[in-house]
Amino acid sequence: MTRKVDFGFESVAEEEKARRVAGVFDSVADRYDLMNDLMSAGMHRLWKRFTIDQSGVRPGQKVLDIAGGTGDLARAFQERVGPGGTVLLTDINASMLARGRDRMLDEGRVIEVVRCDAERLPFPDCTFDCVSVAFGLRNMTHKDRALAEMFRVLRPGGRLLVLEFSKVWSPLDPLYRLYTMKLLPAMGKVVANDSASYRYLAESIAKHPDQDTLKQLMVDAGFERVEYFNLSAGVVALHRGYRL
Repeated sequence: MTRKVDFGFESVAEEEKARRVAGVFDSVADRYDLMNDLMSAGMHRLWKRFTIDQSGVRPGQKVLDIAGGTGDLARAFQERVGPGGTVLLTDINASMLARGRDRMLDEGRVIEVVRCDAERLPFPDCTFDCVSVAFGLRNMTHKDRALAEMFRVLRPGGRLLVLEFSKVWSPLDPLYRLYTMKLLPAMGKVVANDSASYRYLAESIAKHPDQDTLKQLMVDAGFERVEYFNLSAGVVALHRGYRL
C-alpha cells in the first residue's frame, strides 16, 4: 500500500510530495526574497541574524547550509568563517539554488553549491562543524531521516541549528491563523501571481511540529543539549542541538 504523507492539509502519496514541493519553489523562486520581506515585515533578517549569533561558528570552520535557498544564512556564515573556512550552500530545488548562487556572484562572492536531498546527504560522516536549515525542515517528507543525516555529517562537538515557523503564543493564535491562512495567499496572488503556493506554505506552517515535538525529534536523532528559543512570540523558533 502506498504510504500517505502531508502536503499542507492534503494527504498525498509519499513519492508525490517531493515533486509538488519542488513545483511550489520553482514557482516562487523569482519573488522569494521580496515575499519574505513582505510576509515577515523584514523580521526574517533579525531571526537569521540571531541564528548566526547562536551558531558559535568561528574562523576556519566548515558549515553546511541545508535548504539554503537564496543564500541569506550562507552569506552570513561565509563572513564568520573567513577565507580559511568553508560554507556549502545546498538545496534540493535547482531554481532556488541558482537564485542563491547568482545573488552571491552578483555581490562578488564565490561559494560552493550542491544540489542534494537533505534526507540523503552526499557528504562523509563527521564533516562539518555546523549544520543549519532555515525554513526548510517543514517541507521535508521524512523529518526524522533528515535530522539523522544532519547528525551523521556533524563532527563531534558540532551543532545543528533549525530555524522554522512554530507555534505562536496562544492568545495570538486566532489572529495569526487569519494572517497565514487568508492574507498570505492573497499577498502571494498580488505579488507573485501565485496564491496556491502560498496557501501550501501557510498550511505547512500549521502542520509543522510544535517546539517541544521538534525538540524530541532532535533528541531521537541523537542530538544532545537540545534547546529552543522562541522568537516573535513563537511565530518562529530556533532549535539548537549538539553532537557530543
